[in-house]
Amino acid sequence: MEKSIYSNDYQTFLNLLRQVRKEAGLTQEELSSLLKQTQSFVSKCERGERRLDLIEARHFCQAIGIPFPEFIKRLELQLNS
Repeated sequence: MEKSIYSNDYQTFLNLLRQVRKEAGLTQEELSSLLKQTQSFVSKCERGERRLDLIEARHFCQAIGIPFPEFIKRLELQLNS
């Protein structure tokens, strides 16, 4: 089994994370401020250079303003299409 960070599924996850941030009208810098992180942290996460765990993904969703279950539902729809 390949590492999940290199999988198509993980790329779908990252693309959706970036998409919901943009839908919320947030820049990486604005999101980083809400997360109390640096802009480079957000950038590395979105590019897949830094792997997000489940709790961190939930924090991203909270900062973006999308309920985590809704994000997961959208992810599942994309993964199953």
